[in-house]
Formats: sequence, structure tokens, C-alpha cells
Amino acid sequence: MDRDTFAVAIRACRERVPFRPFTIVTVAGSRHEIDHAEAIVERDGTAVAIAPGGVPVIFDYDGVSEIIGDLAGQSAEE
Repeated sequence: MDRDTFAVAIRACRERVPFRPFTIVTVAGSRHEIDHAEAIVERDGTAVAIAPGGVPVIFDYDGVSEIIGDLAGQSAEE
């Protein structure tokens, strides 16, 4: 993912009203669900997300393959 797309996508997902959880998928296949708008910050192509329990997850635009919108509201059949 390029730097601008990464920044715009993170901001768009974070600023949705009402907020809906979204998932960041890394090129290594890891998935990180962002469950609160204040749980992620992005700057200069790098993001820090705070996972449950206060665990920080750091990733950058080059290591992200996609950002997926509201998975939390979808059933497994969809």
C-alpha cells in the first residue's frame, strides 16, 4: 500500500460517524482489529494501534496489504 492511500484510509476509518470497527491486514497475514477511534494514530506512514490490554502494535504503510471496513457486524456467511 502506498503512503498516501494508507494515511487517507486510516483517517477515513477512524473518523466515520458513527465509528465502526475496522481491520488492518499486514503483508505477513496478521489481522489487527481497531475497535475504537482513539485506539489508533497515524503519522508519516506509520501507525500505532493499542490492542486490548494496552498492547501497542506498530506498522507502516509498506507492511499493510489492506484495510477492511466493519467486519464486526458481518456474519460468517457473508
